[in-house]
Amino acid sequence: MRKIKVLFLCIHNSARSQVAEAFLKSVGGNRFDVESAGLEAGKLNPLVIEAMQEEGIDISGNATKSVFDFYEQGKQYDYVITVCDEANAERCPIFTGPHSKFNWSFTDPSAFIGTKEERLSQIRNVREEIKAAVSQFAETI
Repeated sequence: MRKIKVLFLCIHNSARSQVAEAFLKSVGGNRFDVESAGLEAGKLNPLVIEAMQEEGIDISGNATKSVFDFYEQGKQYDYVITVCDEANAERCPIFTGPHSKFNWSFTDPSAFIGTKEERLSQIRNVREEIKAAVSQFAETI
């Protein structure tokens, strides 16, 4: 049985797309081949790492990747899911081959302000929104 290929995209591959990738790998079992990337590879957000560790998922060793590297490699996906706002989603390259494209707009954790605990609390909210969306996706695909 062929695995369903899924790519999650955001701006820097530092938070939202990493969270979505990790959750789909966790809940999707062996049904999915999952990757994530950003418009510009950034640096993994340490508070996102901490929030995911609370879920028992370690993303601390993940590298951030550029979507344009995947595009240039000619990779193809069944689903391309942007997890940033619509304006940034429009900047993503168009992948060849038949695929479905979705935009799940989640707040960017890099924009959060306040104390560490206030930012972590906001990240937990985004984490839970992403977890719910990914779980629903895995159940319906």
